[in-house]
Amino acid sequence: MNSAIRLAAAALLFASLPVAVSAQPGPPMAPEPPVAPGPPVAPGPVAPGPPGAPPQYAEPGPAPAGPPPGPGYGDQFSMNEVVGAGNHFFGGVSRGLAMIVQKATSQWGLPNGYILGEEAGGAFVGGLRYGDGTLYTKNAGDRRVFWQGPTVGFDAGADGARTMMLVYNLPRTDAIFDRFAGIDGSAYFVGGLGMTAMAAAGVVLVPIRSGLGLRLGANVGYLKFTPRPTWNPF
Repeated sequence: MNSAIRLAAAALLFASLPVAVSAQPGPPMAPEPPVAPGPPVAPGPVAPGPPGAPPQYAEPGPAPAGPPPGPGYGDQFSMNEVVGAGNHFFGGVSRGLAMIVQKATSQWGLPNGYILGEEAGGAFVGGLRYGDGTLYTKNAGDRRVFWQGPTVGFDAGADGARTMMLVYNLPRTDAIFDRFAGIDGSAYFVGGLGMTAMAAAGVVLVPIRSGLGLRLGANVGYLKFTPRPTWNPF
């Protein structure tokens, strides 16, 4: 009996003692994968307003800066625009004109002006040429122009022609009033039309003449453009 009492008392004493429990370390946790950002969400209503009032939206933040705009070509005429104007002006030479304009475009790019007009000239070793027309531009208006100039070379005859001149790198309309000298090796003939090229102060002028205006001689010279007609070719 005493032994049973002692065993019970020992059991009670042992049960009342604190038991330290140590946690065993588990395996290390794997890092969580990164979360890809979702699409931007349009700002929604901040808080509902009174009945009938429009919802209030949060102010959007500044938009990210994009790439700068590329160069504009609003002042240049496309090849289709030039060919269309030339076909209406010359009539019946669409194939030859398209090839001439394509040749000029491949060498000097797109023009930012063109001249439509008529000219007359004659030569016997030395010659003269006179013409008048209208300079057309996209963003600087149109302007009446006159031209005249001498030619020197081994040719003879007289001609009269409708003339279309493509104008490249024209900074302003009054820059056309200059003396344009011929560019060697720029003559090109196809389909009843002839093309040459002239230049002055960075501006390139490409006269395109119909068949009546082709004087196939070895001549050199220049064209002087003026705002009013004059008999003085120099």
